[in-house]
Amino acid sequence: MAEELYGALAEFRSPEDLLAATRKAREAGYRDLDAFTPFPVEGLDHILRFPRPTISFVGLGGAITGASTALAMQFFTNYDYPLNVGGRPIYPISAFAVVTFELTILFSALAMLIGMLWQNGLPRLSYPVFDAGRFHRASKDRFFLCVRAHDAKFEAGETLAFLSGTGALSVELVPG
Repeated sequence: MAEELYGALAEFRSPEDLLAATRKAREAGYRDLDAFTPFPVEGLDHILRFPRPTISFVGLGGAITGASTALAMQFFTNYDYPLNVGGRPIYPISAFAVVTFELTILFSALAMLIGMLWQNGLPRLSYPVFDAGRFHRASKDRFFLCVRAHDAKFEAGETLAFLSGTGALSVELVPG
């Protein structure tokens, strides 16, 4: 049975070489790209076209859920156990503010934490690129471009030849 491929990995000496190769890959029609660098490379995110994060909407949803939960909890408690103390209203909104604020912050923070982990694909116990032969240099002094096998244009032999033509120091297939 043929071994499942994760993609093709190309190694570059400098960030400029990586940027040029990533541009060429985009122009050649590759879309499912990823890059690995020892430090942030300016402009790489625009070339890779990372999706815009939606974590703020997740946080807003969590905040609305938290505020709604707090207010509902307090309203239903006062409905079931009405206490008329000194002629105060049964539903004193100002007294509900502290608990509402706390649950708004709590639910928003938890929703953003869970949303961030989900959007980043974490926890990931194994990542195939880490097993590549020369990938240990990605955190030291080398820059890597990966074309994933799920890309519509990916063909193992053609992709390796294309990456070699971009000036890569080494090119290898990454098993899945």
